[in-house]
Amino acid sequence: MRHPTLSYSTGNSLYVYNEARKWFPIIFSIANPIMFLFNAPFGRFTLKNQSSIFLVDGRIAWTIMELPSPCFFLYNFFTAPLAVAAPPVPFTLASLTKPYNILALCFVMHYVNRAIVSPLRTPSRSKSHIIVPFAAIIFNTLNGSLMGAYLSSPFARIYLSETRPAFFVGLGMYVLGLAGNIYHDEILFNLRRKANTKGKANENDAKAGEHYAIPQGGLYALISYPNYFTEWIEWWGFAMAAAPPPFYLSTLTVSSLLKVVNPMTLFSILTTPAHRWAPTFSPPWVFLFVEVAVMFPRAIRGHQWYHNKFPDSYPKERKAVIPFIV
Repeated sequence: MRHPTLSYSTGNSLYVYNEARKWFPIIFSIANPIMFLFNAPFGRFTLKNQSSIFLVDGRIAWTIMELPSPCFFLYNFFTAPLAVAAPPVPFTLASLTKPYNILALCFVMHYVNRAIVSPLRTPSRSKSHIIVPFAAIIFNTLNGSLMGAYLSSPFARIYLSETRPAFFVGLGMYVLGLAGNIYHDEILFNLRRKANTKGKANENDAKAGEHYAIPQGGLYALISYPNYFTEWIEWWGFAMAAAPPPFYLSTLTVSSLLKVVNPMTLFSILTTPAHRWAPTFSPPWVFLFVEVAVMFPRAIRGHQWYHNKFPDSYPKERKAVIPFIV
C-alpha cells in the first residue's frame, strides 16, 4: 500500500502542520550534541543555589510543563484541522474501539499518568530552573498538536481503517513499555520514601545524598535509566501502531538530519519546502526520534553522575540506557 502523506498544500492548517513536522526534529537534532555537554538544571542537576529566584517547585513545574501535551492533543484531535470537516465526537462504543480512538486514549493515558498521577505519587521532587518547564511547554505543545492533528487527519484514518499485525504488535509494545515505565519510576519513588522516612539519619543515607541512592530491581540490574528505555519501547510501539514505517524519507533521511557538520547537507535540510520534506516522517515517528534525541544525552550524563556519586559501589556492569549496548 502506498504511504498516505501530507505532501501537498490544502490550506493554512496543513502549512502549519508541515512546518511544525519539519522543524520539530531539526531543532532537536541540532541541539542534541549540545545536550551532551550541559546538564538540564532539574532533578539531580538542579542548581546548587536553592534560593535562586529562577528555581520553581519541582512537582508544580512538572505538572504545568506536561499538561500542554494532552490538552493540545485533544483540541486538535476533536477539531481535526487537516480534515474538511471535524469528525463527530466518538461517544458510541463502536466508535471508541476504532484504532485511531484507541491510540488517542493511549496518548492521553500516558500523559494523565505523567502530568497528574506521577507528581501526586512522588514523595518529593527537586526544584527546577524555570528554563526547563519553559522549554518543555514548547516541546509538549508542538508534540501534542502534531499528534492530535495527525490522528484526526483523513490520511491516518485511511491507513488505520485496515487491520494490520503491526497495530496489535505496536499496541502490545505500548502497554509493555508503559507498565515498565511506571514500574521503574515506582522504584525511584520508593527510594525517596525511604529517605524521607529515615530522615537521612544514618551514615548510608548521608553518603547517598538527598533522595539519591543506587536503584535496584527490574532492568536496573542492566541499565541506569530503565524508565527512559521502557518509555522508548512505549512510543516505538505507538508509532508502529499509528503510522507506516518511515523507511522512505524523500531525499532526507534520519541519518542526514545528524550530518549537520556538512554545510551543504544542513543547507538542503533548511531550504527544502516543508510539504516536500520527508513526507512519510509522520508525527508518531517524529516524536520517537525527538524523544530519543533529548533523553539519550541526559541518560549518558546521568549514568556518569551515578559513577561519580558512588565511585566504589555503583555496579560496573550496568550500561546507561540500552541493555548490553550503551
